[in-house]
Amino acid sequence: MKEERGQWGSRMGFILAAIGSAVGLGNIWRFPYTASSNGGGAFLIPYLFALLTAGIPILILEFAIAHKIKKSAPGVFGKVKKGLQSLGWVQTFISISIMVYYTVIIGWSINFALFSFGAKWGEDTKGFFFGDFLHLTDGPFNIGPINTGMLIALIAVWGINYLVLMGGVKAGIEKANKIFMPLLILCLVIVAIRGITLPGAAQGLDYFFKPDFSKLSDPTVWLAAYGQIFYSLSICFGIMITYASYLPEKTDIVNNAFMTGFGNCSFSILAGMTVFSVLGYMAAQQGVAVSEVSAGGIGLAFVVFPKAINALPGMNGVFGAIFFLCLIFAGLSSSMSIMEVVVSSINDKYNTSRKKTLTVMTIIGFVISLIFVTGAGLYILDIVDHFVNTYAIAVAGLIEIVALSYLVNLDELRGYANGMSDFSVGKWWIFTLKYLTPIMLAIMFAFNTYIDFTKGYEGYPTKALMVYGVGTLVFIVLGALVFTNIKGEDSYEKLISEGVDL
Repeated sequence: MKEERGQWGSRMGFILAAIGSAVGLGNIWRFPYTASSNGGGAFLIPYLFALLTAGIPILILEFAIAHKIKKSAPGVFGKVKKGLQSLGWVQTFISISIMVYYTVIIGWSINFALFSFGAKWGEDTKGFFFGDFLHLTDGPFNIGPINTGMLIALIAVWGINYLVLMGGVKAGIEKANKIFMPLLILCLVIVAIRGITLPGAAQGLDYFFKPDFSKLSDPTVWLAAYGQIFYSLSICFGIMITYASYLPEKTDIVNNAFMTGFGNCSFSILAGMTVFSVLGYMAAQQGVAVSEVSAGGIGLAFVVFPKAINALPGMNGVFGAIFFLCLIFAGLSSSMSIMEVVVSSINDKYNTSRKKTLTVMTIIGFVISLIFVTGAGLYILDIVDHFVNTYAIAVAGLIEIVALSYLVNLDELRGYANGMSDFSVGKWWIFTLKYLTPIMLAIMFAFNTYIDFTKGYEGYPTKALMVYGVGTLVFIVLGALVFTNIKGEDSYEKLISEGVDL
């Protein structure tokens, strides 16, 4: 018997879920550092430009095409052109590749939320994180044993995702986001208020917001803005297509896309204020410039921020726990969307039960993720994350935008979206998708590839980059080819063969 396809219970439920997917760990630890090192307040100009010319146009594209076809990524691309079904499976396997290490980072956040009480990381936060906590080995091929503390947290993260997704779209994902997102916003606001009332916070905010307009003439700043938008909105690897496929017949596509895009960006700016107000306090306590304590990525969250928490005048444990709760809620709202891509793609094509698909994929994903809780886990995570984002998502996104822009009648799709929306999107939307966005993505991909080939990546040996990085890309491509060529349910194959009337 064919399972009934899920549907959102309310528009607010979809918006919270879409923003929850877009708002992830990168908003908290990647955006603030990227902005501050690319012109501060001036960076907001290319950032908003990239949002309006790439982020929101792609969101409208994915929302509209998925709403019309009512399938996950492989079904959507396959119906546009049968040979493109493999692109949908590439995006599905990109999601699998991200899920297996993303859950590990959420697990770290759970551990550090507990470590906050009593500041168990001590004074040497760097030594604690890399040594006492991760038990980091001397290289990516010295695997080492599984870390028990990390393993327990990893089991908890996979378990939470399993329980939420088992409830389906309305009773699972929507209900969870109605809990997680308000809690995330509340926690971030609490940390932000505490941060901006600290001595020296103004110094940090000045470093974050003070515009350096000379940076706007630097092409790399514009590439950084497009990169931040592209990688922070959950676009072009199946998530927004999957979520939009669950929208009811009557829905406001254009407004939903603008709300999702601006909601994500507003959160990023609030996170930046929070981070740099605390870093400003930390710099003032040490008598150094904010630039000397500034950092991005994992180092900011698990090395710099614990050190800043140590320096607080009071309520250190509570403040630390709330900060890491922000990471936990942001991570969970994103991870459940990533896993839903996998479950939805398989269910759509093979009509397997949700429980069976979710159980099997959770077990497989959990087993693969065990490599990331070993002594070499951080090295492998870093390499896999870099190759997935720099190559897999970038190429899949470029192919998606070019394919949909030139194989689908965008003017008809624009009319389809406008017909259900409170306000209409103009023909500028078509121009951005056909010309501006593909050009920027192609330049960004070429630039990042050039940097990798000329300078290498983080000093890793070539063998490690080939095994873990290129190996992941091979896994994605081979997995996509296998699932493309395994025949699906008759109704699915018929849907693919009929094409789309656009």
